[in-house]
Amino acid sequence: MSTQADVKSIDTLVFIKTALAAFAHESGQSLSEIEIQSQRAVDWITVDQAAYWKAEVRRAADQVNKAIKDLEHCRAFKKVGDNQPSCIEEKKALEKARRRQEYTERKAELVRRWTPTVQQQFRETCVRLVRFREVIDVDCPKAMARLDQMLRALDAYRSTAGPAAGTATGSTGGVSMTRPADESVPTASAAAEPAPPSPREGT
Repeated sequence: MSTQADVKSIDTLVFIKTALAAFAHESGQSLSEIEIQSQRAVDWITVDQAAYWKAEVRRAADQVNKAIKDLEHCRAFKKVGDNQPSCIEEKKALEKARRRQEYTERKAELVRRWTPTVQQQFRETCVRLVRFREVIDVDCPKAMARLDQMLRALDAYRSTAGPAAGTATGSTGGVSMTRPADESVPTASAAAEPAPPSPREGT
């Protein structure tokens, strides 16, 4: 059995870290652009269009008043005897001015009606964007720091020399170094005692 770790995913971790950094950078830029463009759209509706149509309503009202005066002037100064002048052009101008006035008033009313809805939707969108911003600014750096820690640990592990191959512990050539419990083992004192004399010795 091998005593060394089989590590093959260091390059994958480096790739993930690089991809995560690119995601955080690009997402942050995109999120900033979304916030800017969204604020511009809201301002265009709630500020620019509100001011524009308010001014158009005043201008249309002025045109109606002018057309009324022109019609009255026509009827007063173009009268011949008992014959009333037709004043067709002045009547057409007055009708056109009134249509324009109605149109501008409808537009101004639509802007007033939709302004609260647009502002509410923008606030809700900003809440979601803030949550996503936390992912980019907090969670992504934490993940990259964790990947750095893993890469340093793997590099340190890879650079550590493993134990020498072929070294065995507690064995010699596959032969057991133990003996049965009932087998007698001569001690050093017994080996030192002299052997008893032979029967022939001393006769």
